[in-house]
Amino acid sequence: MTTAAADHYDLFLAEHYTWMLGGDLLSLAATQREQLREWGVIPDQSHSGALAVDLGCGPGHTSLALADLGFDQVLAVDLSQSLLDELSAHAADVPAVRPVEADLRTALPDLVRPGSADAVVCLGDTLTHLPTRGDVAALLKDIATALAPDGTAVLSYRDLTVPLTGTDRFLPVRAAGDRIMTCFLEYPDDFDDYTVVVHDLVHTRAGDGDSSGSGWTMNAHSYRKLRISHAWVLDQCRAAGLQVVRERTAPGGVMRTVILQRDR
Repeated sequence: MTTAAADHYDLFLAEHYTWMLGGDLLSLAATQREQLREWGVIPDQSHSGALAVDLGCGPGHTSLALADLGFDQVLAVDLSQSLLDELSAHAADVPAVRPVEADLRTALPDLVRPGSADAVVCLGDTLTHLPTRGDVAALLKDIATALAPDGTAVLSYRDLTVPLTGTDRFLPVRAAGDRIMTCFLEYPDDFDDYTVVVHDLVHTRAGDGDSSGSGWTMNAHSYRKLRISHAWVLDQCRAAGLQVVRERTAPGGVMRTVILQRDR
């Protein structure tokens, strides 16, 4: 069954999401904090009330990192209530973090006064979960509107416009003694070059399973992701009034990160 990204998370991925990232949310937050610091995502100490927005926050390790960096308010926005509940449990003693269930396509105009956000981050390939490329372009305009004059935005996304072939389509995610997660990519002809179908497969083993392989069960679910090119995203950023101040390409050339500020 192939579903929209939001349904895929609610029906399948949310229960595995923190585990597939490494399993320790606080350690993930500490690592993310240092990465954000390196990217220059730090609050302006010259005024109080510094606001950060984490779009597509998932279980919230980036939101926790933003609070730890000193942002007074962190809006943690996601459509998955189960992931937001996980964040709420970890942020019980972090008053700066405010989990918000909202659609990214309307979140910034609804929640953020224009020119008031000191930081807006949209990480973890969230952009490709939006239904259309037009939605991505509109979100970039919303980010530019929300940012304070000296604010910083960070985007990360996968450029899947060049199809992977053969066994390169099979991507290991994580393996442990009782759980193995893999995904593979399919490039169907029905949407031309617009989407890629992601098939997530999770094998789990009951506690009494043995090394012969008995006791393992597989659960699989699929959803579509947008295919957006790095060049196209940069063009849309410029059209929205966002200036690229730094770029990073992860090993393999698929995951891209861009740090942005409003045009002066």
